[in-house]
Amino acid sequence: MKIETIDHIGIRVADLDRAMAFYELFGFKVIHKADNDPVAVVENDDGVELNLVFNASDDNGGDNILMDVDTKYPGFTHVAFRVDTIAGCIRLLNENNIEITQGPVKFGRGGHVSVFLRDPDRNTIELRGREEDLSDLGGVESYENEN
Repeated sequence: MKIETIDHIGIRVADLDRAMAFYELFGFKVIHKADNDPVAVVENDDGVELNLVFNASDDNGGDNILMDVDTKYPGFTHVAFRVDTIAGCIRLLNENNIEITQGPVKFGRGGHVSVFLRDPDRNTIELRGREEDLSDLGGVESYENEN
């Protein structure tokens, strides 16, 4: 078997309207709602597709059970989106009062910088782009391995 690319990502949310208010900031639009399932197919102008599964029934006290609780359950912990500019993303997040939960940070020497945030349902999202001057936005934390 040869996997060519990721086709789409499914993200469980509690409220579709609330989720769309968030994901629209990143250019996603609803292109289809399933008739027989609580699924909205959303896509951005570059063809990145998400399936928002709007049937979450427990907010877990505001915690993401894969990321925020002491017991570590198996499962997908986050999605990472490649972006054209980290500085632009940070400005968009700040303008919309979206908290950056970690970053900007670079891991290793690959020339990439990431910021992490949460959607309204506490799903973790990484925005990752090429390293750029972020001195006016507080700089970059580094987890580089010196060896």
